Parts: sequence; structure tokens; C-alpha cells
Amino acid sequence: MPDLDMSPYGLFVWSAWGVSAAALAALSVRALLAARRWKRELARLEASEG
Repeated sequence: MPDLDMSPYGLFVWSAWGVSAAALAALSVRALLAARRWKRELARLEASEG
């Protein structure tokens, strides 16, 4: 069982981990939304070529 007691540094370590996790999640969502937008744009361009 890992020892998660970080005494005086716990607040800093866990908040930094939380901010990092939130940033990674936001970047992942942004990438997925951009990919969807690019896919729609590609479909629109291919349809307009006829």
C-alpha cells in the first residue's frame, strides 16, 4: 500500500496534480472537438466538389 502522507507538501502536490489532470482533460476535449469540426469541413468540401 503506497504511503500518501506528504505532510506539509500534500496540499501543493495534490493541487498541482489536479491542475495538471484538468489541463490534460481540457486539451483532450479540445482535440476531439477540433477533429469533429475538421471531419465536417472535409465532408462539406468533398460534397461541394461534386
